[in-house]
Amino acid sequence: MIRDDHSKMNRPPTLDVNATLRERDLAANWHPCTQMREHATRLPMIPIVRGDGAWLIDANGKRYLDGVSSWWSNLFGHANPRIAAAIADQAATLNHVMFAGFTHEPAIRLAEELVRIAPAGLVRTFFAGDGASAVEIALKMSFHYWHNHGQRQRTRFIALANAYHGETLGALSVSDLPLYRAVYAPLLFEPIVAPSPDWLDAEPGESADDVAARRLRDMRDILERHAHEACAVIVEPLVQCSGGMRMHAPAYLTGLRTLCDEYQVHLIADEIAVGFGRTGSLFACEQAAISPDFLCLSKGLTGGTLAMSAVLTTDSVYQAFLGDYAANNAFLHSHTFSGNPIACAAALATLAIFREQPVLENNRLLAARLAQRLAPLREHPHIAGLRQTGLIAALDLVADKQSRTPFPAAQRRGLRFYLHALERGMVLRPLGDTVYFMPPYIVTSEDIDAMVDVAIQGIDKAVA
Repeated sequence: MIRDDHSKMNRPPTLDVNATLRERDLAANWHPCTQMREHATRLPMIPIVRGDGAWLIDANGKRYLDGVSSWWSNLFGHANPRIAAAIADQAATLNHVMFAGFTHEPAIRLAEELVRIAPAGLVRTFFAGDGASAVEIALKMSFHYWHNHGQRQRTRFIALANAYHGETLGALSVSDLPLYRAVYAPLLFEPIVAPSPDWLDAEPGESADDVAARRLRDMRDILERHAHEACAVIVEPLVQCSGGMRMHAPAYLTGLRTLCDEYQVHLIADEIAVGFGRTGSLFACEQAAISPDFLCLSKGLTGGTLAMSAVLTTDSVYQAFLGDYAANNAFLHSHTFSGNPIACAAALATLAIFREQPVLENNRLLAARLAQRLAPLREHPHIAGLRQTGLIAALDLVADKQSRTPFPAAQRRGLRFYLHALERGMVLRPLGDTVYFMPPYIVTSEDIDAMVDVAIQGIDKAVA
């Protein structure tokens, strides 16, 4: 049920605290992924003062279901008491110590637990601050590995069309979304771009596995020409999230691992968005029964409570950086807050919930409910490409269903949908005209019903 919440708000109910906070914010802050002028005009900022499970509560007491998990990071709800207690306990003991030359038990325990649950062969953990930083680390480690082995001609990376890996310069270089990349193109290195195995690109009569097989043939051709100069192939396993929630079959990952082994290039799995249960398994790579050479993790690692990331890699990679000081072959990459004890405590509490509760089983039930509720939209005249992997579902608003012709971008149909959802207490922030659902794992079936009901209304309003 969507309701306002004025409890614990020591203020007159007629005072518009939201307006005051918006004014202060616009005078001081610059927000990400935002045309700031719109926040002063048609798209007022929403000041959030409290979280309650799957819900966010603004300064005037209005409640919003967080249908996108606060940029795909929140797993077990806002203000989760177990994670909050772990953070508070650690903050009262040790806030931070630099991770060069020092260590602490929270980081040791977290590395041990990540190695225990990760795909086989990933035995070393390098901590950093956010997802893009993890991608930067994986790219640099792969390049440096080949450098240390004397293969200094390997300076390039192979990425997929429609990929997104972050917005630092290295991560942006292996991304393929013009919206983010175009302005900075003179600053970026050029990847070798392979066709995406997106199953929406199926030809008549093709299955998702058929698309995967066709795109693996394309990848083989690319590796045949470029393996000698390539460090690694980087992919988002199963779902290309920022690229419009494009999805592919596990068979693509299985075949890609084989090709990377055959042509002796590394495989980097960017599971920053899809890791920790989003796709129906703890890690997306599990569904293809593969282990990458580098596994990038963030977002859900701390349950969405604190910024933290990790790169897991193999002992073979680790050994390539060992030697005498004079050899100058160490990995000299650092972040001030690498291995932060408070973030480690949050991550340990998050992983304990996975260990002790039937999270994945419950997610599959929620995913089935979401699929059931969305199924009738397959017949909607302005919806194409309804798709789902685990607890991630998406659809595209289109002008013509048969040809999948999009609406003119200037019409901003997705924004119409977003504003409608906000009015009705739902945070469903689309990617252009791609509507998607990625709720926290603690939503109820009733929450899903309410979310989809509002979405259906919003879709009809957006395409009218």
